[in-house]
Amino acid sequence: MTTETAESVEAAGIAPAADIGFLQRHGTRIEYILIPGAALVGALAVFGGFVALYGKNPLDLYFYMYYGAFGTAFSWQNTLTRAAPLILTALCTALPAQLGMVIIGGEGALLIGALSATAAALALQGAAPIVVQIAMVIAGMIGGGLWITLSGGLRQYRGVNETISSLLLVYIALAVLNHLVEGPMRDPASLNKPSTREIGAANMIGTIPGTDVHWGLAFGLVAAVAAYILIYHTTFGFAARVAGGNIRAAKIVGLSVGKLILTVCFLAGSCAGLAGMIEVAAVQGRTNANLAAGYGFTGILVAFLARQNPLAIIPVAILLGGISASGGLLQRRLGLPDASVLVLQGIIFVFVLASDALYGRIGFLKGKS
Repeated sequence: MTTETAESVEAAGIAPAADIGFLQRHGTRIEYILIPGAALVGALAVFGGFVALYGKNPLDLYFYMYYGAFGTAFSWQNTLTRAAPLILTALCTALPAQLGMVIIGGEGALLIGALSATAAALALQGAAPIVVQIAMVIAGMIGGGLWITLSGGLRQYRGVNETISSLLLVYIALAVLNHLVEGPMRDPASLNKPSTREIGAANMIGTIPGTDVHWGLAFGLVAAVAAYILIYHTTFGFAARVAGGNIRAAKIVGLSVGKLILTVCFLAGSCAGLAGMIEVAAVQGRTNANLAAGYGFTGILVAFLARQNPLAIIPVAILLGGISASGGLLQRRLGLPDASVLVLQGIIFVFVLASDALYGRIGFLKGKS
């Protein structure tokens, strides 16, 4: 390119996005926003097509989804309340992903964390509320952490695929919850729906002042920021990412891959266990079958849509929390089945998985014409 041509291009004021050098420098970052966004739009379009076949106007669908998620102050608070556990369960998938592991057992860790937190609260009846709450946090995190560590240990020492083991552990956790709630921990007064005794109103964690959003949202935000700092700004996180890129090379340079796997799995499980504690201490007040609400499975979708980035998990969890919050309005206004939101989540997950093939293959983002 001649000097005269360069000057004319500069004078024309070409946008940075059209600058080949800009695209080469930032193409990967643009991909991480553009491709998941396109997958989400595509999923919504397909879901709108299904709704049209059901005899409803897709435009009404999109309007009520927006209104039910973000249209009013009440909608926003409902959305943020649902986003809190999604942030934490998404971290349960995102953290092990740094090591190349696919953990999908956040639902099980949530249930075990809820049981552990409830047991701690019931054991400390009569203690100061702050003591009970701290004990619940610790018990929930330890319970959930150890549960996911089982998957990491099976992978490291027995060669068991962590995806399969973590999924199977969800059903074991559900069986443990049902056994304890219907047996040793059951409140005799809970006749129709078995549950544990209440932890007590004084031991509930309450809401953020001026809102109806519980403090679990703050826990989730702090956990996401802490996870980002741990992974991208510490030597431990660097070691985890090196091991995730090439385990053999990590072993050659002397990294203890086994300890990394167990530690990361414990941290991941502790996040989901904290989500279970929050559901008990901020929403349910006791442990029962209502805790198996699918937050752990939706958290997998959040993590994949956020490309396993702890900070990106926050807005994605709010978006998916909003979609979940709009389900009731869709049912009332459009007469759609209650499971419609789950169908949409499944479509989004399929589109996100399919879009993985596009990364690194979009020519104009690599500076190619």
